[in-house]
Amino acid sequence: MKKLLKQNKISLIIFCLAAIALSCKEQVKKEAIQVKETSRVDYLPYYNDESFTPNWLIPGTKEEQQFHKIPDFKLTNQLGETVTQKTFDNKIYITDFFFASCPGICPQMTGNMFKLQEEFIDDDEILFLSHSVTPTQDSVPVLKNYAEKFGVIDHKWHLVTGDKLEIYNLGREQYFVENDLGEPKNIEDFLHTENFLLIDKNKHIRGIYNGLNRASMQQLIIDIKALKTES
Repeated sequence: MKKLLKQNKISLIIFCLAAIALSCKEQVKKEAIQVKETSRVDYLPYYNDESFTPNWLIPGTKEEQQFHKIPDFKLTNQLGETVTQKTFDNKIYITDFFFASCPGICPQMTGNMFKLQEEFIDDDEILFLSHSVTPTQDSVPVLKNYAEKFGVIDHKWHLVTGDKLEIYNLGREQYFVENDLGEPKNIEDFLHTENFLLIDKNKHIRGIYNGLNRASMQQLIIDIKALKTES
């Protein structure tokens, strides 16, 4: 009888210790989730070159106001409408580069951009901009068909075509979207990248993300929400 009581006590102690350990583990897990779902810093960094070295500026300062901004542009969307920087006044936008006939990574990128569109579907502050890198092929009707195929919401997500030189200069010289450091390129070199960029209301680059990577897309969602609280 004593032996049985002793075994029961030992079992009870083991059970209690296991319950405590499990509780601690769940608490740590909850805390980790809470940390993950918020921004890692007070302000997102700013970027101004192809190395994407973070610059830690305080919004509203003179340094921030003079920092690299995406210049104005004039392109045409899937509705045949003119799209400029005024289209994105007082808006946060996510941008990428694609082409409608792409058989490889573009459909997956577009699918992930669609998920972002769904995440912020009721948020008028968030817009999306996808540039065609084969603008001579991607006419307005082609972009319209592509938009319908992938569930693009007009005026929420702009698929744009236009002058090839302007689009390529924007991609390489302003968004720095191609990370081929030390490799000079010209208009004849094809622009193709899986990167998404996060642009704030003042036209600053605030993040770069792999448009094919699920974890990177989750971080982009977190950073968009952080940017909204900052602006």
